[in-house]
Amino acid sequence: MRPARAPHTRAPHTRTPRVPRPGRLAALLLSAVSALALAAPASPAAAAAPAPVPGTLAPYNVSSVYTAGISSGGYMATQLHVAYSGTISGSAAFASGPYHCAQNSLSTALNACMDTLQDLQSSRLERTTRDWSARGMVDPVSHLSGDPVYVFSGTNDATVKQPVATALADYYGRFGARVRYQRTTAAGHAWISPLGPNACAVTQTPFINDCGVDAERELLGHLLGPVEAPALVPSGTLIRFDQNGYAPGGSAAALSMGNEGFAYVPKSCADGAACTLMVALHGCKQGYAYQGFGTRFVENAYLNEYADTNAMIVLYPQAAPTATLENPNGCWNWWGYLGDAAYAHHGGKQIEAVMGMVRALRGTTEPPPAGGGSVTLPSVDAQDGYVKAAADGSGAAVGTLEDTYGFALGRGSDGKVNRTLLSFDTSRIPAGKEVTRAYLTVTRSSGSGDPWASPAGNRLLADVRTGCFGGCAVEAGDWAAPATAAGVAQLGPFGSGGTVSGDLSPAGLAALDRSGTTQLRLGFASAPAGTAYLFVNQAAPVTLTVEYR
Repeated sequence: MRPARAPHTRAPHTRTPRVPRPGRLAALLLSAVSALALAAPASPAAAAAPAPVPGTLAPYNVSSVYTAGISSGGYMATQLHVAYSGTISGSAAFASGPYHCAQNSLSTALNACMDTLQDLQSSRLERTTRDWSARGMVDPVSHLSGDPVYVFSGTNDATVKQPVATALADYYGRFGARVRYQRTTAAGHAWISPLGPNACAVTQTPFINDCGVDAERELLGHLLGPVEAPALVPSGTLIRFDQNGYAPGGSAAALSMGNEGFAYVPKSCADGAACTLMVALHGCKQGYAYQGFGTRFVENAYLNEYADTNAMIVLYPQAAPTATLENPNGCWNWWGYLGDAAYAHHGGKQIEAVMGMVRALRGTTEPPPAGGGSVTLPSVDAQDGYVKAAADGSGAAVGTLEDTYGFALGRGSDGKVNRTLLSFDTSRIPAGKEVTRAYLTVTRSSGSGDPWASPAGNRLLADVRTGCFGGCAVEAGDWAAPATAAGVAQLGPFGSGGTVSGDLSPAGLAALDRSGTTQLRLGFASAPAGTAYLFVNQAAPVTLTVEYR
């Protein structure tokens, strides 16, 4: 297998960024996000929610949808809002930064999205969002114009430093959102609530602080308009439901989500009144399944009290810890863990799981089909590679820089045009299932020039071969070998990070070898006129996700 390598990033400050060994990045990030203190936690406030009862997510008369979250949950709240701004009308984020800040990199997450050791690259994040919008990977960015956004950053927050939250406010301002930025409270890294058991300035479990202010009234007033005073004691129903039915593939644990989620439903909403839906997202070490944390966030977030008097359902999805260093503290996915390169846009596994819950509460979708699921197949390293030839296909040869740079696409400085070969063990698709969708996830490693613009409108296409183009090992003849189906999917321009291809065409789905190997060949439809290329997936395999029923 190709060894992983730390991504190269630019540091505009005089200090040298921390770039720990890749094997330690996850542990350091998760430790920093949770911001542990040695002091014992304060006594918890009285329970602010009724005991949960088993149930399901039934449809209600939902008039609008908003998101709110703290830390990793703040990042997820923003990801949901940007990815599905046609559905979600606004967002609130405590102690987090701009959309897609980490760009699939743990090093960037540590040094730019929590600390200030690296440039946040706000202009680049804006360009990525607009590009993804143009390609349909997120909803049209025009939906963000005029949306209310609430941003909170405490002056004592040393975990996600205030310039990072300032960049979130700036990010939304670039799209015309109505931003209210609260940055004068001397709070630590926490959700701010009158029910918080912690003093305002500390950073310690349960990361819910009382700062003598009603942040919920402030954020709800900005998102919804003037709100009624909260109920003294919540009188609605707290439903505990099974999250597995909303997880792509049917397993919440496989996405680092809990088996159980919660939804608070006031009586007025249960009786048919038009209600707002608030998706409230806990932070790291605040999930129900994390070391007995239970429903402390659900009880103390001070949203259920406002829900009763303001016709608002509150959905509390739950992330969960992994048994590995991928995500032991149960954070939401905002840097691309568990190999989910699509984590921030349409197709992101946690995003789609939460949106499935939203659709269920709105009554806009049917339950997942019985027996449906998906499998994500990594490409077979020993059978992957790239070939290069003159534009007319002459002089074909196997590329030799795979281990150093990744798979080449486009025209290199040697004048040769590169195509990439990828093998997948498609016998792993469950027998007896109908394949309904398949797509590739590809990550950019480096490049030069813009092969999509040379010539203008150039397309990066995938061909598929039932079995292998020649022998399954990469060979020179693979450059021009006939495909079973040509041009079955397209990958739009992407300047950094990962991207997801369009869905394979029906001919492409039919060509998948259900009993053995399927090969895909990536290449540009036209040879670039000059040097314009990219390398992809130097440190990890390309993946083929196949959905079935």
